[in-house]
Amino acid sequence: MNVDTMRRIDHLLGVPLCLLATPLVKLLAWLGRGRDRRPRKVLFVELSEMGSAIIVDPAMRKMQAQGAELFFVIFAKNAPSLRLLNTVPEENVFLIREDGLLPLALSTLRFFWWTRKQGIDTVIDLELFSRYSALLTGLSGALNRVGYHAFHNEGLYRGEMLSHRVAYNPHIHMAKNFIALVNAVLSERAELPYSKSLIGDEEIRLARYDASEEELQAMRARLREDYPDYDPAQHRLVLINPNASELLIQRRWMPERYVALMQRILAEHPDVLVLITGAPAEREEAAGLKAQVGEVRCINFAGRVKFNELPALYSIASLMVTNDSGPGHFSAVTALATFVLFGPETPRLYGSLGNSTPIYAGLACSPCVSASNHRKTPCQDNVCLQAISVEQVYETILPTLAL
Repeated sequence: MNVDTMRRIDHLLGVPLCLLATPLVKLLAWLGRGRDRRPRKVLFVELSEMGSAIIVDPAMRKMQAQGAELFFVIFAKNAPSLRLLNTVPEENVFLIREDGLLPLALSTLRFFWWTRKQGIDTVIDLELFSRYSALLTGLSGALNRVGYHAFHNEGLYRGEMLSHRVAYNPHIHMAKNFIALVNAVLSERAELPYSKSLIGDEEIRLARYDASEEELQAMRARLREDYPDYDPAQHRLVLINPNASELLIQRRWMPERYVALMQRILAEHPDVLVLITGAPAEREEAAGLKAQVGEVRCINFAGRVKFNELPALYSIASLMVTNDSGPGHFSAVTALATFVLFGPETPRLYGSLGNSTPIYAGLACSPCVSASNHRKTPCQDNVCLQAISVEQVYETILPTLAL
């Protein structure tokens, strides 16, 4: 299903289902009163954003440090993002199919059986006011059900699914918002709202992926298949990720500007190879960009790297320029200097936790997507990205290129 269809279903079916489910959830909570509330088997719910599966890692590790066993539920197509850091064991990940209404319904029923079989006692809903994730949380059978509650905000009704209602804070990074959810379930006293805690920057540092020498050599060999003269002692790699997910296509900087940027990098730095990266489905589009660049040192590398091989690629590259999308977060598990172009969203909330520099025009209308509009903007003219020039991006990356 496409994103807009899923949003319509979430609204048209989600609101009445949350209303109907609320009395049942309250009854189950009443029947479970007096039970031990200590979190032992903790399930995180993050369905639609691959980048969020990286941003939440510090929160999961904090929960793990308390002795909890971790579980995760995610849409099947986004599951590879969990494997970069492997914080959650593969056998503890439940995949929801979203390729049709019937597969979605059957996966949901299986999920309710699975949570009870696993003995899940705590569910932490990471989604920003999704009714579907609220239903998964409320009907999971868990005693502790943690998530963001609308309180006095209009239009964000999700029923009464939660035992721990956390105030979503749009003024702090999402990694800290996620830790606030963990702090809520760890709190020794009831709070309204949760979570009345101070979260320091040191709490949102990511674990690093150290690629082995074997992985690095394999990636260099892969590159030589496309550019036989590649010599790591003579060439530096610049990665360009010109795509963004279909969830918010307004995040894409203009292709012609990527072409101009690549041409300038190659013209002024003869030791640089530019690799256009992307998923296999983006290979044809990348081929078109390569043809426009018109330089042999520009390589179409889209679809040439499996997801679990990305850290090796990032480890041998000098820098990456990317739209605000998954790769900006995936590279954060390495030391790669990453430059992320922001428009409809803000780096204050969704900036990478790695060695990252945001490039952001900061127009009066930006950011135009938020929790309150379910991250759907009416904008069809992303001036926020058009305002970012090729010269600005080049000047921002030049100090790294000059090293």
